[in-house]
Amino acid sequence: MEKATNARALRLGRMAAAALAVLLSSAAPAQTPAPTAGDTYVYRLVNGYNKEELARILFEVEKVDGGNVTLAVTPDKADGGVARTDVHTREGNWLRHPVESHGQAIEYVFATAYPAYVFPLDPGKAWSVRVPASVAASGQRRSVRVDGRVMGTERVRVPAGEFDTVKIRRLVYPDDERFTLSETQITEFDWYAPSLGRAVRTERRSDWLDTSECGEDGGCDFRGGWHVYELVEAKPAKR
Repeated sequence: MEKATNARALRLGRMAAAALAVLLSSAAPAQTPAPTAGDTYVYRLVNGYNKEELARILFEVEKVDGGNVTLAVTPDKADGGVARTDVHTREGNWLRHPVESHGQAIEYVFATAYPAYVFPLDPGKAWSVRVPASVAASGQRRSVRVDGRVMGTERVRVPAGEFDTVKIRRLVYPDDERFTLSETQITEFDWYAPSLGRAVRTERRSDWLDTSECGEDGGCDFRGGWHVYELVEAKPAKR
């Protein structure tokens, strides 16, 4: 009897966990409030190596044109980068956005959307997509490869509160190899909150090789910053 009771409890626990995973992973953007001009989000940028807060960054929806969303991005300190304009789809996939390249944030324009999210976000789902893009400043063409995977569901706490999220990992190759510098390899983690239709936490790291620096003891491995973005505040526009 005790074994049967324990087995039944285990099955119920698994069913509850599966139901939560389905609820979160199937929560497509259509079930979240549609983005509207005037919506604002504030994130803090933290150095993952020493946990120092580097800046706070304001994202404000300037306009929504069909399926595209244009945002004004304004850091309060130089460590947060420069003011810029991002464009993404309603689902949160990038059309214009900075990409890590040999330790610098380089603005890319994507001919087809950078697949940050491929819905529905079912646990274990994976994708590998190559996206044509160009460097905004120079027009140089790039072919960006994105390998994504849904790691599972997780409840996280950020300054804005606690959220049920879907954790996503992306390995990104921005096609920036040149001279003695290898292609940058970027690792991104998003904690995507279906209730907001956006990530409430993002971690991004990168590394590359510079063969001109290689010696008998190596020394040609380089790494970029460890950038952690956490949601501080979300304010919808008056509707």
